Amino acid sequence: MQLDTLIEREQREVGERSIPELCDLAATGLVEMLDPEKLIFCDIYNRTEKGMSRERLSPRYTMMTLLGLHRYERSGRRSPVAIAPVLDALLHDTRWIVSAGDVGLLLWTCAELAPQRLPDVYRKVGAQEALSHFPDGRRGSTMEVAWYLTGIASCYLAGHADLPELEGQAAAARVVLERNCRASGVYSHLSHSGSLAGFVRGRIGSFADQVYPTIAFARLSQALQDEKAKQMALRTAKKMCELQASFGEWCWHYDSVKGTVVSRYPIYSVHQHAMGPMMLFAAGEATGCDFSEAIYKGLAWISGKNELRRDFVEPSLGLVWRCIYLDSIHAYTDAAMRFLRLRRGTVEANKLKVRYECRPYELGWLLYAFAGR
Repeated sequence: MQLDTLIEREQREVGERSIPELCDLAATGLVEMLDPEKLIFCDIYNRTEKGMSRERLSPRYTMMTLLGLHRYERSGRRSPVAIAPVLDALLHDTRWIVSAGDVGLLLWTCAELAPQRLPDVYRKVGAQEALSHFPDGRRGSTMEVAWYLTGIASCYLAGHADLPELEGQAAAARVVLERNCRASGVYSHLSHSGSLAGFVRGRIGSFADQVYPTIAFARLSQALQDEKAKQMALRTAKKMCELQASFGEWCWHYDSVKGTVVSRYPIYSVHQHAMGPMMLFAAGEATGCDFSEAIYKGLAWISGKNELRRDFVEPSLGLVWRCIYLDSIHAYTDAAMRFLRLRRGTVEANKLKVRYECRPYELGWLLYAFAGR
């Protein structure tokens, strides 16, 4: 089915809310999530009895948000937040960097927003040593290593292939990710280790653990014309579409050995309107495959085609509420039943709750996925 036909159909099905309208809403909503003095976005924007409240600050979410706002500006729109001062604030003092994932996100951000600054930033943060220096690199954390590989691939794409140890770091990161991806095409959360945590997380992976390696390998395939990287991206993208649930939702945890859903809930809005589309757009652009139907089926979930038949978009605040979830005891029971293949599909609606918060990266990634499309 053609992309424009799908967009027209989904606009009718989700109440005439167009993609540009959704992007404008997200850009507007980000204004209140920025700390105006420190120029860093918050960690959580939470609904309280006194109204919406910013909680803590997150340089990591700030980078993701800048990537989205930059793409929004490139689409011809005006960012309601001045991008350059926020990037300057991030780069002025980089003591917030505590992981290889942070390094990767910063390289990714600079490659797209300020490629001329990449060589200095690369050296300043010791990017060529990040995988061995930080714990997430040493333990093989899928999501963070994928951010790192995306950062490395972005250096190539920005024209900085001559940075120190770039080729070696790309090779080291892809080894970790290839090891964490089983024959099913599903990634585990961590490299397997002898500990109980390593056994469990060396088998189970979240949706984020599928999204970011797929983006990383898609980018790497474009940067290096690498066929194996292209096939890695394509395999996981197709597997996730195979596991997409009946409402178009992307489930939360997966068994990398069996290639099945382990836990369905929470179902996060950001997966529906941003991360799932980011993954599939990236894989599609790298491989030439069309994932439009899965993308727009998932997007419709936030606007009422879900278990609760409710719209998760809050136009008055410019945000999308975070998720549908089960309380702890029901969540554990549901996960166990699905792991044993004793339950499929949704649970009773009266057991489901809505989490009334939003995080800036959710809106940033929405812009990154859809601005200009």
